[in-house]
Amino acid sequence: MLIADDLLLDYKRCQRRAFLNLYGDRTERDPERDFVSKLRSQGSQHIAAILADYDCHRPQFAWRDWDAGAIATAHLMAQGVDCIHQGVLQVNRSDPFPAHLWPSAIANAPPNPQVLAVEAQLRLQALELMGKPTLLVKQPGKSRWGDWQYIPINVKLGKRPKPEYKLVSALHTYLLAVMQEALPTEAHLILRDRDVHSVQLHIWLPRLWEVLAECSEVLLLSREPEVFISRQRCSLCQWYSHCNAIAQAQNHLSLVPGVTPNRYEQLQTLGIQTLETLASTPPQELNSTLGHDLALNLQQQAWSILSNQALKKQTKRALPPLPSQEVEFYFDIEAEPDRNLDYLLGVVQIDYRGAPLRGSLRDREQFIPLVAENPAAEADIWQQFLTLMESEPNAPIFHFSEYEVETIQRLGRLYKTPLHRVQALVSRCVDLHHYVTATTLLPVQSYSLKAIAQWLGFQWRDAEASGDQTVCWYDRWLKTGDRDCLDAIIRYNEDDCRATYRLKVWLADFLETPIAAVKE
Repeated sequence: MLIADDLLLDYKRCQRRAFLNLYGDRTERDPERDFVSKLRSQGSQHIAAILADYDCHRPQFAWRDWDAGAIATAHLMAQGVDCIHQGVLQVNRSDPFPAHLWPSAIANAPPNPQVLAVEAQLRLQALELMGKPTLLVKQPGKSRWGDWQYIPINVKLGKRPKPEYKLVSALHTYLLAVMQEALPTEAHLILRDRDVHSVQLHIWLPRLWEVLAECSEVLLLSREPEVFISRQRCSLCQWYSHCNAIAQAQNHLSLVPGVTPNRYEQLQTLGIQTLETLASTPPQELNSTLGHDLALNLQQQAWSILSNQALKKQTKRALPPLPSQEVEFYFDIEAEPDRNLDYLLGVVQIDYRGAPLRGSLRDREQFIPLVAENPAAEADIWQQFLTLMESEPNAPIFHFSEYEVETIQRLGRLYKTPLHRVQALVSRCVDLHHYVTATTLLPVQSYSLKAIAQWLGFQWRDAEASGDQTVCWYDRWLKTGDRDCLDAIIRYNEDDCRATYRLKVWLADFLETPIAAVKE
């Protein structure tokens, strides 16, 4: 079996993803999200910018002919070229490894069963390893070719040196050691900030063997890993719908907000495998493992999901009642993180003054999209937002998350708005996410605005719309001037504002209803 660096990267992020990429039915995969394509394009641009600092050679070989790629890469290293881009590192099964480069010989530790397991599979040729580092850079040293050797450098778009990046660098280091018959003393990462981060090989080479042993056991034996839905990590995966359908059918515990992988393991040690068991287990049996507050919260969350009912929390610190005024604002932002730009400040204004008592929402509301059609216009929409908010100085500003307040403060600093004006706006902001999580338990998979509003019956007009999709649409608008993209963003933002209004109306009514609260 071939374990390549991209498969190892998938495995480190999600065992199930790696398994499905090998054995899954590809017709069950979701279409790739535009945001993933955008990230890939940005990654290629980032690499191209870094390559401008190097005089690189590229091995010539047919597409995906990795054996030929490894031979061509070794040929360039034997020539002693300064830098190689798109090289292929692969263990050549026809040649024995140098004895001093077997995993057990370089582990720098007493014999480890996991190291020996990987080594045994390599000796039996049941396992083949391959990697494609971004760069191989020539350094002084000793190798099979002379007084030089190569070190791997990987260029990544991430902002921090993640463990999975370091693990892949360790794989490249080992493969390079086998090919040049000398273990590199360095491996580096170049991230978004263009700073060079060193990989501590004395830490990451031993971890490499541990992960390879686990990975090869799962993949060689075709052991399908259990499903686990992680709200952030799973959202961009093409297997998300497939895995989520399985989790829903099983009433899997990972669907309970607050059940992290570590907490899931703790629940399993207590023999709790299902929502029903979690909801019915006596609290005292959970307290010693999870702690009283967490155990009770997870139990009540499970009960809410099973009963499909909203429950009240009995909070230790009572929140002030949700404000209600004749004029109210419902505020949502669309942003482009790569440009540090907030390009759409959307507001639904509700005006109850003079409206018929039984009039519809449309009779007393107005959606006001403040749009920066180019990045330079951010200053203009900020001033328009200030004018709008200050036109009704008593109107509360409802929003869903801390981001809106952080944005008001950021834009105030950026455009030198007097502090008292900024503070006056912040004092009127009401974070409905904070109110929901502090006062209620809802039968939802996550406490996102979309999950809660959809449970309330609200639907977005564009089913494929999402926050990350709007980033792609705005990028396309700037590049092509396609007005449909900007219109789609505005429509999505309006729906976000209206969903926020829908939530506030429901929450205010629910909290005033005399229903017995669940105790904490």
